[in-house]
Amino acid sequence: MLERLEGLEREYEAVLIQLSDPEVVGDPKRLREASRRHKDLAAVVEAFREDRAAEEDLTAAREMWGEAAAGEERELIRDEIESAETRMAELDERLKVLLLPKDPNDGKNVIIEIRGAEGGEEANLFARDLFEMYSRYCERKGFGVEVMSTDPSDMGGVNQVTFLVKGEAAWSHLKNEGGPHRVQRVPVTESQGRVHTSSATVTVLPEAEEVEVQIDEKDLKIDVYRSTGPGGQSVNTTDSAVRVTHLPSGIVVAMQDEKSQIQNRAKAMQVLRARLLKAEQDRHAAEASNARRSQVGGGGRSEKIRTYNYKENRVTDHRIGLTLYKLDKVMLGELDELIDALMADERARQLAEA
Repeated sequence: MLERLEGLEREYEAVLIQLSDPEVVGDPKRLREASRRHKDLAAVVEAFREDRAAEEDLTAAREMWGEAAAGEERELIRDEIESAETRMAELDERLKVLLLPKDPNDGKNVIIEIRGAEGGEEANLFARDLFEMYSRYCERKGFGVEVMSTDPSDMGGVNQVTFLVKGEAAWSHLKNEGGPHRVQRVPVTESQGRVHTSSATVTVLPEAEEVEVQIDEKDLKIDVYRSTGPGGQSVNTTDSAVRVTHLPSGIVVAMQDEKSQIQNRAKAMQVLRARLLKAEQDRHAAEASNARRSQVGGGGRSEKIRTYNYKENRVTDHRIGLTLYKLDKVMLGELDELIDALMADERARQLAEA
């Protein structure tokens, strides 16, 4: 590990030189790459240098311990030794985490798609509640939210909603939210007060830059039509809605929220690139682990990753076995305890594998 850290320190110094090179500064692509690498290396190098300084302090304290006379002086030196040893242990653990393989999607914006699944109109109402929950969470974290597409349902829910989350840490915090979410509550349509179980699916995609996903125009089928609202009524008198079909993959993206065909097509292409990037990343991951499952699955209630039980004010994440009796707060966007636990679990599994 020492050799690796020394190599990263040398690379960090080389990147600093690049960032002051007029040729690099004048090339937006090279400057962006160098800036990203500088940011990736800075935390590792800082921790490594702190660790090296703590080791030097420990060595010096041990030498003084051997030379010191008995009494108060030795007690002070012993405290210095213990402090340096504790600091080194903390920094070693920090370095282990920092040296874990970096998620290639870290730092990217996130596209989230939420759809009502099993449960009819109650599933659509729950999909709307999930969208509001994530919107509040993003507001709390300082992430920007931009709604890209909505398909309202007849009773005020959403058949589907797609939105963009903007923020440096958006992917690392939201990537584990993908999958079927199950709700247990009394629907507004239930006259007997019986609890029903419904589900909605959440798909989390890293926003893809154009340079990451090359799309041939010949592979696209573009359809335009009039946008519609709940019940199928027309809400636009022009053919502004756009449906883009990527023929090789069969992926279909439809957008109708904007008033212009050009804007809807741009948003559709943005979502298409994200889906194609995620599909390619999933393909590589599947080659490494045949046991990996897709986020959405069949959308069935038995495939849930999380359950929201309103009667018990309970939310349970089944992947890590975490249950909280504060569903009311969770639905108001207080997701930190759940999301932090998922991030910690991911780090623990990576460290175990390493």
